[in-house]
Amino acid sequence: MSQYPQEKIKPYNEDESKVVQVEKMFDTIAPAYDNLNHMLSLGIDKSWRKKAINRLRPFHPQHMMDVATGTGDFAIQACRILQPQELIGTDISEGMMNVGREKVKREKLDRQISFAKEDCTALSFSDNRFDAITVAFGIRNFENLDQGLKEMYRVLVPGGHLVILELSEPEWFPMKQLYALYSKIVIPTLGKLFSKDKSAYTYLPESIKAFPQGEVMQKIIRKAGFSQVEFKRLTMGTCTLYFATK
Repeated sequence: MSQYPQEKIKPYNEDESKVVQVEKMFDTIAPAYDNLNHMLSLGIDKSWRKKAINRLRPFHPQHMMDVATGTGDFAIQACRILQPQELIGTDISEGMMNVGREKVKREKLDRQISFAKEDCTALSFSDNRFDAITVAFGIRNFENLDQGLKEMYRVLVPGGHLVILELSEPEWFPMKQLYALYSKIVIPTLGKLFSKDKSAYTYLPESIKAFPQGEVMQKIIRKAGFSQVEFKRLTMGTCTLYFATK
């Protein structure tokens, strides 16, 4: 049973489960995803990723998992900066990870970065497996947010860290009003034009709008067992960075 509004929002129809539809959606848009993503964020997404990765720098994580890794942008950037022994990118979409695998080969990072198809609500890894877990722009797609957070908590070592980056809605004038127009008109129009999947980029702003933000999300992360949960709004509230410790 859905606990949060975004869990009820699906890309295509009401009949299939959200997880099935999200997998199908990302398999479809995978070839256009990277270019469209950078275009829609005006390239600012790269600086958001760097800020998230820098939160982990003082801890020198050696065994990392990047959940909802998609085409591996965050994994690649994290590997370059943090130099872990291993970084496993997990996702439900083989289409997205196949793009990621090619990028990792080109970057000659395939000894450190690997990919695995995983359901984030039932990870196949043992307890206390990773010392850092990251999720960039994917947690709002979880079919069961509470269960996904509990699984990430389970596979983290005690003292390990969770970093979440997620798109969010600005709260203040005039950014709130400008963002509303951008998400209602620009995102679906460009999405349909470049990805040939209008539903995917109508789903995107709807899922952002429904996703719990700030203090509400902070409480949800704490409920999964995490302590010292902090958050910071970036670029006038269009993105939020969460940092938590097991």
